[in-house]
Amino acid sequence: MTDVPGVQLTQAAANAHEVLTPEALSFVAQLQRSFNVDRVKLLADRARRQERLDAGETPDFLPNPIESRDPGWRVAPAPPDLDDRRVEITGPAEPKMMINALNSGASVFMCDFEDALSPTWDNVIAGHAAVAQAVRRTLTHETAEKAYRLNETVATLCIRPRGWHLDERHVLVDGAPISASIFDFGIWFFHNARETLARGSGPYLYLPKLESHLEAALWNEVFVAAQRALDVPQGSVRATVLIETMLAAFEMDEILYELREHAAGLNAGRWDYIFSAIKKFRARPGMALPDRAQVTMTVPFMRAYTELLVQTCHRRGAHAIGGMAAFIPSRRDPEVNERALAAVRADKERESADGFDGTWVAHPDLVPVAREAFDRVLGTRPHQKDRLRPEVSVTAAELLDLRVPGGRVTEAGARANVSVGLAYLASWLAGTGAAAINNLMEDAATAEISRSQLWQWRTQGVPLDDGRPLTPDRYRTIRDRELDGMRAAAPDAPWADAAALLDELVLAEDFAEFLTLDAYRRLA
Repeated sequence: MTDVPGVQLTQAAANAHEVLTPEALSFVAQLQRSFNVDRVKLLADRARRQERLDAGETPDFLPNPIESRDPGWRVAPAPPDLDDRRVEITGPAEPKMMINALNSGASVFMCDFEDALSPTWDNVIAGHAAVAQAVRRTLTHETAEKAYRLNETVATLCIRPRGWHLDERHVLVDGAPISASIFDFGIWFFHNARETLARGSGPYLYLPKLESHLEAALWNEVFVAAQRALDVPQGSVRATVLIETMLAAFEMDEILYELREHAAGLNAGRWDYIFSAIKKFRARPGMALPDRAQVTMTVPFMRAYTELLVQTCHRRGAHAIGGMAAFIPSRRDPEVNERALAAVRADKERESADGFDGTWVAHPDLVPVAREAFDRVLGTRPHQKDRLRPEVSVTAAELLDLRVPGGRVTEAGARANVSVGLAYLASWLAGTGAAAINNLMEDAATAEISRSQLWQWRTQGVPLDDGRPLTPDRYRTIRDRELDGMRAAAPDAPWADAAALLDELVLAEDFAEFLTLDAYRRLA
């Protein structure tokens, strides 16, 4: 129990006394009581929309675009420290990684409470304590080998709360778990909004997993109420929306409009977007994607999505932020580094040439590579919003055409999906949500693609390259082979739990909306 009426904590955590003060808990409880009913309705709308998609409904742009009502509207101008975003680095809300990211030379650091953080209660509370220290420049971390401190100049800090679909079971409001989105936003905003403004910055964040402009509108209502409750000037909050669902791609203009006083831009969340393409059309024969490695940013449907994103953002004066480069440089294999860095460089050169104003990397060593690509195009300009891309004309059919030229479904692709799925789930269940796998920094999005492809290939009877389908028995054979090697390499990891969870996700009759919902129940 707590001293706050109607609020109950179900588990203790280190640093909880700093984070979960009575005043902070009262604030998040107020937000929960005001907005959770609408959140639940929007989640029900998602489920009904999926039923219609399964029955054959085809997504399309909204019939009454805002363009016809107010063609000249634009989002609020970016604050000074969020105007030049040419390189952004991301990572979980963990002290060591936060310090390295803030010191990396990137323009912006997105501190993640969502896909890159395994939401054990200790991780969530420690993350919020670390964010508050980072804002106040007191964050430190010490190991036996090294002491980590913040530099004098650091990246501009944003946070990514968990998505609308997630609950935080360790905080009950009036007997029910609080929305994880409301908890993460509310705790962060309560402790840090005024402090960021006093230091010449502001409360900046990323919004994940939105599927409609109505979900953006709910976030806007939360922002308005939170600013009013704490007497923070309206418009102080600035939010960048991750366009990482196919349905959101049809409503980008409307999403920016709903958030226009608080909008900072849109981001091309490439990995979750691919997962969404699989998930939304999982029941459609002929729409199965090929091996994950073949679904690059240059395939037609991904190209259409990113070009429309840049055009939409620049027409409204918003930043367009490119996708993630997840490579982790290896200090032992220069040949791997050379090939991977060349691919990263080409990806960032393509984004900067297409009109993006900035991009994402996952490792500090990639910051100079990305910066060089954007410096070459931007020079001393903070962005290229003046590139309106009038030549771009993307149709609904182009967004929905999931054909990949030359794409194949192979046994090697199935093995890779099983391997990555097992490795990531074992890491997540052990409390680490940003996992180094095959020289890549992976978060939940990669595991989502892996398990959803396996489910779709199995349920649709998609033949692999040898002509035989991925049956349940064939999946189990592949799983056991991959599992044997992983157990030998890391015997103490929770492989049995990871395998059981992957089996549920791949072999279930019904598709699980998010693996994190099932996995969360298994966390200590």
